[in-house]
Order: sequence, then structure tokens, then C-alpha cells
Amino acid sequence: MNDDINYENNPLNGVGLKQLLTEIVDHYGFEILFAYLNINCFKTNPSLESSIKFLKKTEWAREKVEVFYMYEFKNLPKASFEQYSLSPRDRIVPDGQVPGEPAELDLDDAQRLRAKRAKKAAERGQGGQRGNRSYNRGGDSYVRRERDNDSYDTPEDDEVEDPWAKWRDKS
Repeated sequence: MNDDINYENNPLNGVGLKQLLTEIVDHYGFEILFAYLNINCFKTNPSLESSIKFLKKTEWAREKVEVFYMYEFKNLPKASFEQYSLSPRDRIVPDGQVPGEPAELDLDDAQRLRAKRAKKAAERGQGGQRGNRSYNRGGDSYVRRERDNDSYDTPEDDEVEDPWAKWRDKS
């Protein structure tokens, strides 16, 4: 019996940062990426070269782009709470799940989500500033959660229909 974890089903497996960024920029463009991810390299003189250089040096931004790639561009179901705490490249995607068509995103929706995030941050007393690393990780897939559910899911909600249940049973 092989106890090795199979990461081959992860859409990030074998995909370099340049290829990943090229795919999402070709599909969405820099304006949509900035609107949804709020990373300045997509706003100020955006280019593939400068964005790649910045993302290679900045782990939180790279992970944010990788999460966007997996859950918006590849349109996979959101990760379970246990998987969500891992880096996007370390996450296990269950065998039955295959990437779908890229999500349709627009600037109006991005603006609404940004206002909603600012309101939630103010309620938490963070004033809209990014704080510790766990907040950044917690904010990464926020885009999909808010757009799909109109409110941020709690970990208990993830347990309702968990596609990673089989994976957890094997370990």
C-alpha cells in the first residue's frame, strides 16, 4: 500500500508561475486581477515580467494568485477547512474533481466585494489593514465565498458537503 500523497490532481502541479499568470492575464486582464486581488503589481505599470518578479519575492501575494487560479480560473469547489490552512500548491484535490470553465468576473462585482470586505474588516476592528499571515490566508478565497454565499462561510459550514471526506478517511 502506498501512503504517499498524490498531488497530481492539483491544477498547480507542474504549472510554473509564468504560465499561471499568463493564463489568468490572457483570460481576465490586469484590471480584473487588481479589482479582485488588490495587489498593486496588477495596477501600477502592469506587465507579466514585473508581476512575476514581485510574486516570486512575495509569498502572500503569490499564494493569493494561486488561490485565485484554483478557485476562480479553474473553478474548483472551495477547499475544506483542513486543506484551506495549507499552501495552495500543497492542497489535495479529490480524484473526482476536475477543473471547470473559468468564472465570469466583472468590475461591478469586484467593487461590491471590496466594499463588503472593508465593512467586515471594520467590524473586526482591523480597519481594512492586512495584519498577520493567517488573516491573509483567510482572505485569499474570500472572493469566491462571498460571491457564492453573500456571507463568509464558517468552518462548520464546510462540513455539510465535504468533497475531501474520502481523503481524510484514508489518512
